[in-house]
Amino acid sequence: MVMENIKAIIEALIFASESPLTIEKLAIILEEVEKKTIRICLDDLIGEYDNETRGFFLTEVAGGYHFRTRNEWSGWVQKLKKGKPSTLSPAMLETLAIIAYRQPVLKAEIDGIRGVDSGGTIRKLLEKKLIRIVGRKDVPGHPMLYGTTQKFLDVFNLKDLSELPTLRELKELQD
Repeated sequence: MVMENIKAIIEALIFASESPLTIEKLAIILEEVEKKTIRICLDDLIGEYDNETRGFFLTEVAGGYHFRTRNEWSGWVQKLKKGKPSTLSPAMLETLAIIAYRQPVLKAEIDGIRGVDSGGTIRKLLEKKLIRIVGRKDVPGHPMLYGTTQKFLDVFNLKDLSELPTLRELKELQD
């Protein structure tokens, strides 16, 4: 297959996908194309979109690749969608941050850090699919352990959890 055709196919697949596509998934679809070639095509596409004035760009997020609207055009997109984007309450953000940094974490640990019952907030985050139950702790009662999801990475535009700011960086932002 010609490299330009591979790039066009990858571009079409990412465009049609509702969630980020991984190199592994692309390799399954493009059976005769090596992962190395797919990576080169993705890097080329990212560069092409970065060098052009377009309303969107291609980026690596949540372990895969996805098209994103450029921030400067988000107001126009909101008008199209006729409403404001789904927001997270301060309690949801606080709970989500605790889970992101401490995962896997028990509800009791979250409650202890926040100083209030987090059951309702955890339920809402589960409904939004930003967190998930990752297992149960091997203690009496077998309480559930919570962790973040791929959607969390996607929503916050992170490749993986290592891109979360460190506590030092957060402190510098506050100062």
